[in-house]
Amino acid sequence: MSERPRVAIVEDHALTREGMKTALAQHFEIAGEAGDGESGYELILREKPDVAVIDLGLPGIDGIALTERVRKELPETRVVIMTMVDVEGEVLAALAAGADAYCLKSSPADALVDAVRIASEGGAYFDPRIAHVVLSRFSPRGGSASGPSPLTPREVEVLRLIADGKANTEIAKELFIGLGTVKGHIRDILEKLSAADRTQAAVVALRRGLI
Repeated sequence: MSERPRVAIVEDHALTREGMKTALAQHFEIAGEAGDGESGYELILREKPDVAVIDLGLPGIDGIALTERVRKELPETRVVIMTMVDVEGEVLAALAAGADAYCLKSSPADALVDAVRIASEGGAYFDPRIAHVVLSRFSPRGGSASGPSPLTPREVEVLRLIADGKANTEIAKELFIGLGTVKGHIRDILEKLSAADRTQAAVVALRRGLI
């Protein structure tokens, strides 16, 4: 990965796309932009960006289908999904497609910057309103896990912060522990939950009612 992560933007509304580009260009290298799913797919395949910011409501190939293609063809490229509203079906479909971060268009530009930054670092970002949708869908109604949890109390704390979209450095600061300790906890969490990455670990934990 380059010193400044390379970001591709796929958004069909020109003004929205320009606003995204303006906000992101201050922190990242813009690898290119596209206004529909097909040209976005070609752009991402050609440029192989570190992060692809993809709108769900694209003409032609929609954002979910595009995300699935990117995950299959370029697994190293992280995907940040942009949604207009926190509709449960869309959020869960994006989650299933393999996106790494989820951000609402109504959020401040700083939220998009954070989402891209965290995704580029290998983390998972959930807009708080989207996290609420996921939690309400997967958390048991009684609020308790089915069966004993394989996680320690500290690992549960770390996983909750991951689900909140916190990067490793932010988790270390919030829990007053070292960055190496955070990475060790995440490594143990992934092993215990048989998860491939932080996003999958958060989803598994939500489904099992562990957080």
